[in-house]
Parts: sequence; structure tokens; C-alpha cells
Amino acid sequence: MKMYIAGEWLDTQDKIEVLNPFDGSIVDTVPHAGPQEVDRALESAARGATIMAQLPAHDRYQILMKTASLLAERQEEFARLITLESGKALLESRFEVSRAVETMELSAEEAKRIRGETIPLDSAPGGQGKFGFTLRVPCGVVVAISPFNFPLNLLCHKVGPALAAGNAVIAKPPSDTPLTGLRLTELLLEAGLPQEGIQCVTGPGGSVGEQLCGDPRVRKISFTGSPSVGERICQVAGVKKVTMELGSNSPLIIMPDADLEQVAKATAATGYALSGQVCISTQRVLVNDRVYGDFLDALRPEVESIITGNPLEEQTQMGPMIREQDAIRVEDWIQESVSSGARLVTGGSRQGNIVTPTVVADVAASAKISCEELFGPAVAVSRFDHIDQAIALANDSKYGLSAGIFTRNLDWAMKFVRQVHSGNLMVNWGPQWRADLMPYGGLKQSGFGKEGPGYAVAEMTELKMVVFHL
Repeated sequence: MKMYIAGEWLDTQDKIEVLNPFDGSIVDTVPHAGPQEVDRALESAARGATIMAQLPAHDRYQILMKTASLLAERQEEFARLITLESGKALLESRFEVSRAVETMELSAEEAKRIRGETIPLDSAPGGQGKFGFTLRVPCGVVVAISPFNFPLNLLCHKVGPALAAGNAVIAKPPSDTPLTGLRLTELLLEAGLPQEGIQCVTGPGGSVGEQLCGDPRVRKISFTGSPSVGERICQVAGVKKVTMELGSNSPLIIMPDADLEQVAKATAATGYALSGQVCISTQRVLVNDRVYGDFLDALRPEVESIITGNPLEEQTQMGPMIREQDAIRVEDWIQESVSSGARLVTGGSRQGNIVTPTVVADVAASAKISCEELFGPAVAVSRFDHIDQAIALANDSKYGLSAGIFTRNLDWAMKFVRQVHSGNLMVNWGPQWRADLMPYGGLKQSGFGKEGPGYAVAEMTELKMVVFHL
């Protein structure tokens, strides 16, 4: 496939191969953008920002709704493409497409809701006879850098609100899964988006992403990815608005009154989706002493029933990890924890990019599988005595994106909600849950800013204050 710059589909001699994570076959190739192509995209986006700012809100609404409609019509086509380039099970890919449709519809609706407010200036000394109000205007050029694990929906969470707000967008899809982002660009143009309203540039983040983020023509950056890359973006960005959706090692607290059958099913559902390559995947399971053994007994058969294999086959529930080097790292971290005294309950083996769904018990807080972001199909189980200790263990992390608790005790639930340092808090479910309309973002090194179309539009607009001196 070609990339889209300045109203044209462009190719380059230097190519990037897009590989199927399951069998290593070449799905397609995309161009490797160089500095000249990136600069051309920036020039075009600057022109596009002027065009988009003049586009009526109703037109932006119609374009995004048409895009959502086209996406719904082509769900199976997009789902198969997502599976081919990401290794995500086909059932998961279909669900991602349905979520992306909703995200674009939500973004379309937000195009109608951009408004200011009147300010009572006469309530301030010297404000008599003054009339004040605010206006929300587009930022201008928005750079949208999306990750491999949700190549469609997470790009929609950036592109949709940016266009709804009247910005021009430069999409930088991941090198592992760029094809879905290019196909989304085709759909937006088919839906009537002005030609320079979007650019889609393919190439390595270290060169393409850095040039985009450091350029003064860019006013807003929305990034989802690793903390190390996010920190580098903040270093080169300069004076810009930035939203950072970064990593996590999400905890799940299990209190003694929990329904263990429900907990085991939820842990299996939220710990192994997309081979654990989800930033809010359940990773640290903190279990009360009184139910520790019973929980492991309930969890093991749930995890062992997960069907792994070719993600294009309908029965497959978990496919490969995106790269073999990541699968090797996950295998190493599991082995390291066992060597340090943890107990392997199930799983722990690897074949190519596929790591069998794994449960490790009696894990020390200092083990990498507990204190770092695993981003793989394993959960680390540890024990605690009381709610205060559980909260302390949950907070003993540099991350704070999502956390969960299972309990029927309202006092314990409210203590968890008030005291756990996390941007998303789930009661009676695992950390991995998100509705696309809700405000979504983390604390600490999990980033800053919020996604969810209504909240993202606020971050992708500027506020002007107007005062009439009557």
C-alpha cells in the first residue's frame, strides 16, 4: 500500500514489510517516509488546517457519520486485515471494528457540541459594563500516533475527535500494523473529507515521529504507546498540547467475599485478550489469604481452556504476540519469577510468537513480571492480609492507568475507589474495561490527558476569551 501525503498516494523506493505475526509471511509493504516526505505532509497539513477550520460543523458531522457507515459495511474486510497484520483473533478484530464505528459516530456527534460560555465579568471589580464570553477553536495541526494493538479503534479515538473539532490530522500508524490506518484514510476521503484534511505517513517512529512532533507547525500531539517513547516525544515537542496514553501493570484486588467463579472468568477474560498486549490488561492479581488457594483452583481451568493458534480460525481465542522478541521477553520474565521462588501454576511455554496463557503464583513485588509492564499473556498472583495492605500493593507502582476490585462490601469498594492511584477504577470486574464514550487516561507514568471523543475534543481545541467594553 502507498501512504497519503498532500492529496496524493505516494510510494518510496525504501519499503517496510508488514509481517503476519502468526506465520511470518509478508502481508504487504508500505513506504518508508524520509525527511522530505514528512516535511511535505506538514506543509499540506498546515494548508489543511485552514480548510478544516472553515468547514461547517454539520459538514464535519456528516463526513464522520459517513465514515462510520462505510466502516460498518466493511466490517469483515477490516477485521481480517487487522488480524493479518496484528495477530489478533478474528473475533477480537470484529469487536474492534464495531467499537471503531461507535467511536466515529460519537466523534461526529461531538462536532455539533463545541461551544463556549458567557463569563459574568461584572462580578469582578471594574467589570461593570463589560460583556465576556469564550470561543472554542481548532488547535490547527494534530499529530496522531497510534499503537499496534488496536490499529483501528485507537486511531479513530485520535482522528475522529481531531476532525470533529475542525483540525487537520497527520496520522502516524505503527510500523507493525500500518495497513489498517491507511485503509481508514481511504474511507475518510471516500466519505468526503477535504483532501488535505488528513495525511497518513508510514515509517519508523524514531525518525518520522520525532520530525513530526518537533515541528512548530504542529500544535497538538496525541500519542498511545510506551512510556519511554512518550517521554521522548515530550522532550522534543516544545510548546504544544500533548495527550499521553502510556503503559501500566494493572492490579486486580480480590477480597474474601468475592464470587470466585465470577472472578476467575473475569481474570481470564481481562488478562489474556490480544495475548495480554493491552495496556489495561490484568497483570497483578492480589488475593486475600482466606481465598488464595481456592482462587487459583478456580482460575487454572479457565486459563487452560483458552484456545490458542491461527487467529484467522473461528475457534481461536488467543493468537500470537506481535513479534517473537516480545514473546521471548515474556518467557524470560516468567522464568525469572519462577527462579526467584514463584510457582508456575499453568502455561509458561513458548512456540514462536505464541506464549501459552500463564499463571504464576507467589510472585514477589520486586519481580519484573509484577513491577514492570509485561504486555503479554500471563498474570502474577500474590497474597495479602487486609484491604489496607492490598491498596498499598496496588499503589506500589510507577503506573496508574486502571485497577479493579472484587467485593460485595461497600466500605471496601469505596476505600479502593478513593485511595487507589489510578485513572480508571473497576468494581467487580477486571481492569480491562472501557466504553468508548467515557473519559479514559492514566495517572503517574501512565500519562496525562483524556481520550473519549467528548473529552478529546476539549483537548484538541483552544479556548479564546472575548471581552466587549460597552
